[in-house]
Amino acid sequence: MNRTLTRTALAAALALPLAACSSTGGKSTSTITVLAAASLTDVFKQAGAAYEKEHPDTEVKFSFAGSQELAAQVRQGAPADALVTADTKTMDDLKAQAGTPAVIAKNRLTIATAPHNPRHVQGLTDLSQTGLKVVLAAPEVPAGRYSKKILDQQHLSVKPVSQEPSVRAVLSKVSLGEADAGIVYVTDATAAKGKVGTVAIPDAQNAVASYPAATLKSSKHTEAAADFVKWLSSAEARKLLASAGFQKP
Repeated sequence: MNRTLTRTALAAALALPLAACSSTGGKSTSTITVLAAASLTDVFKQAGAAYEKEHPDTEVKFSFAGSQELAAQVRQGAPADALVTADTKTMDDLKAQAGTPAVIAKNRLTIATAPHNPRHVQGLTDLSQTGLKVVLAAPEVPAGRYSKKILDQQHLSVKPVSQEPSVRAVLSKVSLGEADAGIVYVTDATAAKGKVGTVAIPDAQNAVASYPAATLKSSKHTEAAADFVKWLSSAEARKLLASAGFQKP
């Protein structure tokens, strides 16, 4: 009898992990990891929740960082299934590792200041003022390249007090009062919700950032990853991106 009970208990114990792995309808759940540009942090958290609601058999996990850092992770073989960068150059440099990309959104730059703009920054020219503490994204970061481009076009020499590894790090420096101003994406300033002030950059002086998304060839969940990348161009995804301040591709 004891042996019978032992066998019964063992069978029940073995059944538990099998039940935990299953999902509604008997389908197993796939978990995909998406490497995404830091400026997508807030909106992609919403997008991931919306996608999982539509696709209960797929869990989406994100890893956010500067696009250059994400590219380095891909080259080093970090386990991931899809990639979304804040520029086409970074994605184009990963042709050997990524599938055919599709631009899912666009963005523009703005000047972030301390709340109420106490240093009275009025435009790009003011960023070259002596004594103004300006922080920019590093040159290898897409936001840093865009910032350099628009400053060079205006023939402005700006000496930042620091160059940050991501645009979100720039935003943090300004919001914490460690810098008087910085150049960030419009969407970053929108996400800050009053923690920073903003000074618009005219279209004629601005730069447009494109966000391409692609599956990674090393993915172990190619179908799920491809489906998520495709979904990012859907009406629902574009609605979420638009509400966060991103522009249509």
